[in-house]
Amino acid sequence: MADQAPIADAAEGFAAALATGADWGQTVQRCLEALGDPPLGANLGFVYGTDALAEDMSAITAALRAGTGIDDWVGTVGLGVAGGAVEVYGQPALAVLVAALPDDGFRILQATPEPLAARHGAWLEHHKPAFGIVHGDPRNQAIAELVAGLSRETSSYLVGGLTASHGGFPQVAGRVSEGGLSGVLFDSELRVVTGLTQGCTPIGPVRTVTEAQENVIATLDGRPAFDVFQEDIGELLARDLRRVQGYIYVALPIRGTDTGDYLVRNLVGIDGERGLIAVGELIEVGQTLMFCRRDHDAAVADLKRMLDDVKRRAGGRPKAGVYFSCIARGQNLFGQQSEELGFVRDALGDFPLAGFFANGEICNERLYGYTGVLALFL
Repeated sequence: MADQAPIADAAEGFAAALATGADWGQTVQRCLEALGDPPLGANLGFVYGTDALAEDMSAITAALRAGTGIDDWVGTVGLGVAGGAVEVYGQPALAVLVAALPDDGFRILQATPEPLAARHGAWLEHHKPAFGIVHGDPRNQAIAELVAGLSRETSSYLVGGLTASHGGFPQVAGRVSEGGLSGVLFDSELRVVTGLTQGCTPIGPVRTVTEAQENVIATLDGRPAFDVFQEDIGELLARDLRRVQGYIYVALPIRGTDTGDYLVRNLVGIDGERGLIAVGELIEVGQTLMFCRRDHDAAVADLKRMLDDVKRRAGGRPKAGVYFSCIARGQNLFGQQSEELGFVRDALGDFPLAGFFANGEICNERLYGYTGVLALFL
């Protein structure tokens, strides 16, 4: 893949850059050159690298500190990165976003088991954060509980994503570590707008689980789960179940919400002889679900819906933003020419933006899949 020409963008109090290179040293140098002089008072940076740079994130962060004078950095790596309206995969690449925020207007959260109150209690009490950007390690089996717990404990709306890598799983949060949940919380005075877009569209009615054990569903609405599944996906797919893989998923409606949100989980097994289906999630009797399909047209329609909504709520062009999209989206769903980020630019204009393609996306207190999560600084 040819080098991506360095890209830079700036707005009041924010600046962003994207660069590629032959190795980490060249990539970070090009990124710093594209970024230029940071905004006056810049004191926080976000850094997202492709997983080709996973083993070099400590050196990259040190170079960014030296080159910008910004001490506090947060970030991680993904199978691709986003900068402005450009996506880069399969080669060393960095996307950075720097911000000038009020003194003491944010607090870095390192991946540590130490209770929040022990390190940040006074700051939390004084600044009452309502928003945070976090990154998690998908190998940690408790990561969903860590996200929910942090959101509840801080009363914060969280956005972010899980590291995606074929190698190391670094998280940058003051220092570089692995294994947990880390990021940054912001003072309640910070103005942000967030949006979530799903990559799947429900098909068929909402079903109720009437018999299940762990992740295996025996009956839906009192009927064999496999029979209901075949009915909902339609005769064409039911005749050739090989076409189901990568196209049909299970959507779990989120209880207690009025926005129609749902969690998408993989369909991991089908047993027609015994009438069973298996889902990539523990299932309880009484829980509801829908089957859903993942396709380009549905994803485009919902992305445009989300962008229209955040544009209306933002009331004008944002100062900057971060975007976290699933590794199954991007070039794998929208196309090879950065179409997903192109939709964001077309809807909201050019503004400093950085992000990455994740192994799970974080929105509010939940861990999603096959979604895009956008946060705009106003």
